[in-house]
Amino acid sequence: MENKQYYIYFMTNFEETTLYVGVTNNLERRVYEHKNKLLKGFTSRYHLKKLVHYEIYNDIEQAIAREKQIKSWSRQRKNELIKSNNANWDDLSESWTDCHGLSELALQPSQ
Repeated sequence: MENKQYYIYFMTNFEETTLYVGVTNNLERRVYEHKNKLLKGFTSRYHLKKLVHYEIYNDIEQAIAREKQIKSWSRQRKNELIKSNNANWDDLSESWTDCHGLSELALQPSQ
């Protein structure tokens, strides 16, 4: 049986005024979709193009529970979580995606 990975992640805009928390089984593809506005809605409307935090889980139920937990937090608590691992709020995807192409990993369909 193949071990699947699931991710909870935070996207923000360049001004860092808006946060989005999501869950996915393919982080690289999902970030690409956000950065290229392929997903209509909140992240597209608020220009959320920076990946500032993510966590990896082997169980989808744990990932969804964590997403719900974080979504219930205050903005200050979310900011503290980001700063604990990414003090400068750098775009964590900058080194592995240029928004113009996807690796083979990202092209794999969701299951």
